[in-house]
Amino acid sequence: MAGSNGVNLNECKMVVPLNTWVLISHFKLAYTFLRRPDGTFNRHLAEFLDRKVLANANPVDGVFSFDVVIDRGTNLLTRIYRPATAEEPQPNIVELEKPVTAEVVPVIIFFHGGSFAHSSANSAIYDTLCRRLVGICKAVVVSVYYRRAPENRYPCAYDDGWTALKWVNSRSWLQSKKDSKVHIYLAGDSSGGNIAHHVAARAIESGIDVLGNILLNPMFGGQERTESEKRLDGKYFVTLQDRDWYWRAFLPEGADRDHPACNPFGPNGRSIEGIKFPKSLVVVAGLDLIQDWQMTYVEGLKTAGQEVKLLYLDQATIGFYLLPNNNHFHTVMDEISKFVSSDC
Repeated sequence: MAGSNGVNLNECKMVVPLNTWVLISHFKLAYTFLRRPDGTFNRHLAEFLDRKVLANANPVDGVFSFDVVIDRGTNLLTRIYRPATAEEPQPNIVELEKPVTAEVVPVIIFFHGGSFAHSSANSAIYDTLCRRLVGICKAVVVSVYYRRAPENRYPCAYDDGWTALKWVNSRSWLQSKKDSKVHIYLAGDSSGGNIAHHVAARAIESGIDVLGNILLNPMFGGQERTESEKRLDGKYFVTLQDRDWYWRAFLPEGADRDHPACNPFGPNGRSIEGIKFPKSLVVVAGLDLIQDWQMTYVEGLKTAGQEVKLLYLDQATIGFYLLPNNNHFHTVMDEISKFVSSDC
């Protein structure tokens, strides 16, 4: 199976809940049609196939949402999710940005996954996930419509993440009453986890305090082929051929996978030893073929003397956190809640 573009369907079905298998298999099939051998991407078809949801000022699952343009130069949007109380009517446009009232309100800046090329902040799967994060963390969530590859290569997604961080940090209505500061966390899955790391690294010298990073199956890699890449190639939704295409689409022309965007603690990476880096929660799925690179990332944080908690879920696959139909989902949501609440 190594090096092929096939997927071992029987092995997937044995360990993955049926509706999760159907969901991710649907994405896998669509993604195959969207990637072109010449490195271009069928964006129009991608947008047609991706199920979107509008922002909604009417509370859904106790959460209302609205979209805000935060950078006119790049037309950068964010979708903001806030908890609604039972006694509140539908908020008007002025009340959407009314000050938070709790002593401590976590503000989670979320970067969606999709290997830098797929999905968006208004994709239905991520809209649902962000609403869940509001509920479990008693937080405000700011989901970023970052620019996607291959039309917008490195460092566009990082630049958009940095713009979002600065914008959130400057909003007085997001400041907690306790200390008049915005209590910021960065979070993301797949490529979004990668973006969260690099935005946090850029924040180190800025004076913006990021309290923690939450990385779900973060997308890292390197030039070397690891044991898990060889063992799991094509077995659980993803092939090395897929991964290599996305890195070529995102990284600068001519760069290899040891570029620090892909391999932050590799031969060309930057040391974060001796500097104040946010504490991290890193979630690794045991059936994700890039798990060795995720573990290398965790070891890189530890070697640099940084605080990191690893949550390794042996029988989890990519995307397990998108549907509440497995024990792994509930485990990771509990860990995220504890990770955020420990600072409240």
